[in-house]
Amino acid sequence: MTAQDAIDRGTQAPPLRDFLDGARLCLPVIVSSAPFGILFGALAVDNGFSVFDATLMSATVFAGASQMVGLELFGQKVAPWLIILSIFAVNFRHVLYSASLGRRIGAWPKWQQAVGFFFLTDPQYAESEKRAEAGREVGFIWYLGLALPLYLCWVIEAALGASFGKLIPDPHALGLDFLLPIYFLGMVMDFRHRPLWGPIVLTSGVASMLAFVFVGSPWHVGLGALAGIALAAVVAPVKPQPPEEGGR
Repeated sequence: MTAQDAIDRGTQAPPLRDFLDGARLCLPVIVSSAPFGILFGALAVDNGFSVFDATLMSATVFAGASQMVGLELFGQKVAPWLIILSIFAVNFRHVLYSASLGRRIGAWPKWQQAVGFFFLTDPQYAESEKRAEAGREVGFIWYLGLALPLYLCWVIEAALGASFGKLIPDPHALGLDFLLPIYFLGMVMDFRHRPLWGPIVLTSGVASMLAFVFVGSPWHVGLGALAGIALAAVVAPVKPQPPEEGGR
């Protein structure tokens, strides 16, 4: 072991501390997503699911938007390919998330990467990017600390909603479903120091609203993201190339 290895090992946070650091960041997400988890369970039962089916879907799919779209399309006379395409449109942003996150977790073993991509959500991606940009390692234990509490609570909330959701006549009347958009807005604001943040966010938001009006849901999610990406690709500053040796 070299002296530098000893220093790195001595300054590395213990696994438990890493896990708790991730879990601490997860608490706001758990609170803001709870109404949606409960609402999904209640709606699933209303659409003919059993409590077990609703809980199993949350445990295996673990994607709130996709689960909601599935509920709207399952049981209707809709072609299976259209259901798959609709869910792909909703989760198209995860293609971009995976490409970006892959740079941060490339050193993980393959099985850890597979686990990491299963737990990939909007907050998971945002917090991982923030940590990496701050110069800190996106470690597997920290990542699990951020992911596991949210996952377990999401599954439990679906079970509670499926079991007792009928006791709440109108979940939207409580206004709790507004908590998650507020949290997402806070995440977006965390990246406001990036170059061209304002124009890209504005373009993506306007494009998403126009797509919602003229194309419909769930396509507005992917189309809004593509509009922001297109603007970023067009106006991104070009890094100057270092001069070649010999003055060429």
